[in-house]
Amino acid sequence: HVQLVESGGGSVQAGGSLKLSCTVSSSAYSGTSNRCMGWFRQAPGREREGVARIDDSGSVTNYTDSVKGRFTTSKDDAKNALYLQMNSLKVEDTAMYYCATRRYCTTMSPAAFGYWGQGTQVTV
Repeated sequence: HVQLVESGGGSVQAGGSLKLSCTVSSSAYSGTSNRCMGWFRQAPGREREGVARIDDSGSVTNYTDSVKGRFTTSKDDAKNALYLQMNSLKVEDTAMYYCATRRYCTTMSPAAFGYWGQGTQVTV
């Protein structure tokens, strides 16, 4: 069983920055190869969308077009942690943000990710 916990959300003015964190339970995460970590968001009345993902090596990242150049995802395996640095935030970035994980970074479809955190709210 994999447990993920997000933190770092809050309210910020347009143009500001926030850094989200996601910690993953080590008992289920450690020793698993080819693990893909992703960030997703869901605004009221809208479908959940993929924002960013990072592969197991940490060297391959992908972003949805609307956040390219503004958001950066990274991870610290020693801490079993995933991060999302969000800069130049816009009103349209307002949403509940979730981290999730699956084997292999072959898709950004939320339906393909089996383990999810509870989410952290970002309001711009």
